[in-house]
Amino acid sequence: MLSQRETNTAFLTHLSGFVSFVFPLGAILGPLVMWSVNKGRSKFVDENGIEAVNFNISYVLYVFVLGALTFPFAIGTFLSRFSRWEDFDNFHFNIDSSYGFSNLFGILSVGSIIGIIFLIRFILTIVAAVKASRGETYKYPLTIKFIK
Repeated sequence: MLSQRETNTAFLTHLSGFVSFVFPLGAILGPLVMWSVNKGRSKFVDENGIEAVNFNISYVLYVFVLGALTFPFAIGTFLSRFSRWEDFDNFHFNIDSSYGFSNLFGILSVGSIIGIIFLIRFILTIVAAVKASRGETYKYPLTIKFIK
């Protein structure tokens, strides 16, 4: 039988990933600190801490990679607006024409995927926290096992 302290600690370990709203690397540091401080107290807290840390590291990695993928699209969209590259005397930024759908499609699609991943992270973190408060260990989907 798990104590109330163990379930509360596991609950807070999962929710500590939301520190990222205040501190840039809080998604990793919040669960990592909670897990490091409390991992010796019980196997249940250790299992939940490992899951929370692995999930948040995976999440940050996924968002970083997708964010890096937007740069070619953003640069391409920005540079496609310039006209007359050869003649710098007549160099100007062409704002009057529309930013065609073909240029913005990449930025919008990757940005939408990042938004969906953010929403999924939010929901999965809440589900994991609720399950931890009930005494269950939640296994996050698509998580890379950095810590075993």
